[in-house]
Amino acid sequence: MAIFEPGHLHIERHALNKDDFSYNLCIDYEVTTDPKEGKGMLFKLHGSIEGKDLKEEFFLPKDQAFDFARHATRIAQKYGMPKTASIGSLHKYYDEMFEDVRAQLHVKSGDPVKPEHLE
Repeated sequence: MAIFEPGHLHIERHALNKDDFSYNLCIDYEVTTDPKEGKGMLFKLHGSIEGKDLKEEFFLPKDQAFDFARHATRIAQKYGMPKTASIGSLHKYYDEMFEDVRAQLHVKSGDPVKPEHLE
């Protein structure tokens, strides 16, 4: 199950058997400014994985904000999500969130990327 609305994604999965896994996660996000990196997006990941509570935040600069699924997946994996799982696998909802991040940050195709972010 997943629900998307601008600024919020809720994804939930229930284990189908004893070898499967469950999670109930929310990603809330908002435009903010970091003193070093400038304008970007603050992501707040919270919920639970296999009954273990999770609450972490991460900031991504404007030119990296679209990599949110990779960062959120890494955090979720620290809390027990299998390495084979990805938050970005829910394509419809990921795409909606991607477009919302893009709109909120006023990013257009071809906007520059800071060279130091490519290292």
